[in-house]
Amino acid sequence: MAARPMTLRARRCLFTFNLARLIAWVNMQKGYTCSLSEALRPQWVAEKYAKEGKGSRVSLHIDGLAVDLNIYSEGVYLTKSEDYEFAGAYWKTLHPDNRWGGDIESLRDGNHFSCSPDKRI
Repeated sequence: MAARPMTLRARRCLFTFNLARLIAWVNMQKGYTCSLSEALRPQWVAEKYAKEGKGSRVSLHIDGLAVDLNIYSEGVYLTKSEDYEFAGAYWKTLHPDNRWGGDIESLRDGNHFSCSPDKRI
């Protein structure tokens, strides 16, 4: 018998749990601090970003399955995608559906973390 697909609620709970694990790891194991932005994006904002070439109108942020995690080193916001490679690598070990925005070839988005079974980022 095939496994039933995960509900959106269950996927959001899984995403939130793994995000908490990532934040704790970044803080406790790496000594950085974090803040969140773009944790839940309204459809109209996604459409605006898509028109501006900054995102997708079918963003996982709309579903509550993506977040932009801002990481700070000694109070300084890390802005380069490369600065997030360590977090992206760890994030992908937490669940096979976890995706990292730094893997997007066309538009590196290092502080973007998401959970998607269909390989969307």
